[in-house]
Amino acid sequence: MKVNVLKLEIDKIWDKKNTWIKKSDTIIKVVDHLENGYIRVSDCLNGKWVVNEWIKRAIIMFFFIKKMNTIELGPLEFYDKIPIKNKFREKGIRVVPHAIARYGAYISSGVVLMPSYVNIGAFIGKGTMIDTWATVGSCAQIGDRVHISGGVGIGGVLEPIQATPVIIENDVFIGSRCILVEGILIEKGSVLGANVVLTASTKIFDVTHDKSIEMKGIIPKYSVVIPGSYPKKFPSGTYYVPCAIIIGKRKESTDKKTSLNDALRTHNLVI
Repeated sequence: MKVNVLKLEIDKIWDKKNTWIKKSDTIIKVVDHLENGYIRVSDCLNGKWVVNEWIKRAIIMFFFIKKMNTIELGPLEFYDKIPIKNKFREKGIRVVPHAIARYGAYISSGVVLMPSYVNIGAFIGKGTMIDTWATVGSCAQIGDRVHISGGVGIGGVLEPIQATPVIIENDVFIGSRCILVEGILIEKGSVLGANVVLTASTKIFDVTHDKSIEMKGIIPKYSVVIPGSYPKKFPSGTYYVPCAIIIGKRKESTDKKTSLNDALRTHNLVI
């Protein structure tokens, strides 16, 4: 079934919950397409990321039509609705025990999964490293040659349907224990130091100019970012709340590894 036909079918039955079971083949086909990378929850069109809401709808319907089932992996047992991804060898993906990826997440060849978790609807590009105890939430979009360091939490999003997932573009480095949620966009080549926390409401200050520039929701390409705080007045007094600080720019270089090392040394960055 062609993608445009799938979209029309999903949109048609979305508000008719009593028809979901009857249309289970269509819903399952959408998740199969996600699994194989034929479609993705968000696409970059003309430089702008667009959410494919109909795919998120299909995932929600998939949860509804699937039944709880016991999943046995050697001595391990799970009880869930969604199958676990498999056939990693054929797909050219290195998976270290106890990495888990759910069916419906697309993982490209050359990806390394250390003990970590990848949820349904996620997309992971070629050559990316998902390090130990990192979590990739539902529908998160991660580009090529990205390094997700240990303990990083990347938030998932299924509802509201129109909400943008966390998007990390190519050649990005995410330092240990960073938390990225609520549709944050990390543009290509950026480096986030350890413990940077970004939500839709987190203030981001670019301090590389004579006057600080404030923004939210996006880290511009090749930015070098560290965690910070700023004073905020409350009825009971002034307190410091978290923010992110852009302290420099990573050089756009064909040698990404050398560029990353230069950025870390130049800015004395902890990752």
